[in-house]
Amino acid sequence: MKPATILIKKYGNRRLYDSAGSRYVNLDDIAALVREGKEIRVVEAKTGRDLTRVTLTQIITEDAKEKPTGLPLELLRQLIIATDEVGQEFVTWYLKSAFDAYQKVQNAVQSRLTEAQAGILSPVEMMKRFLGASAPSPPQAEAESDVNALRKRVGELEARIERTARAKRRSRRKP
Repeated sequence: MKPATILIKKYGNRRLYDSAGSRYVNLDDIAALVREGKEIRVVEAKTGRDLTRVTLTQIITEDAKEKPTGLPLELLRQLIIATDEVGQEFVTWYLKSAFDAYQKVQNAVQSRLTEAQAGILSPVEMMKRFLGASAPSPPQAEAESDVNALRKRVGELEARIERTARAKRRSRRKP
């Protein structure tokens, strides 16, 4: 399910207002919302004209001022050159594909880290269960039940052997 879009209104005095949060925001706040995975839409307050693309581009350029590791110069040049519609569509498709691939790799890495973390924690969990610190899982409960049944059966067999041994001893004593 797609998250609800947060509407940001931009006023003539260049102030940005988050209508969902009922507060004024700045570009850093909008960038944080996007990084959290929130869907945003920026519109001009008077006309309703969509300013989302311009605002997100502005965030990227502001970030590039602070960090020398912004977008590569050659990519920026190619973006400027690709002013025709076909060129823009290709660049947009290419960038989206690259970011989708990056996201898949990130998700795979995160999944592997989660699996590794679970593997690291499982010996600790086993010790907790062994010591009785936590309730046994259904497979463990079944195994414990089987063990208890075997113990009971062994006890019954030992008692039977003991009775048989006593009976033999008694029969030897009686001439």
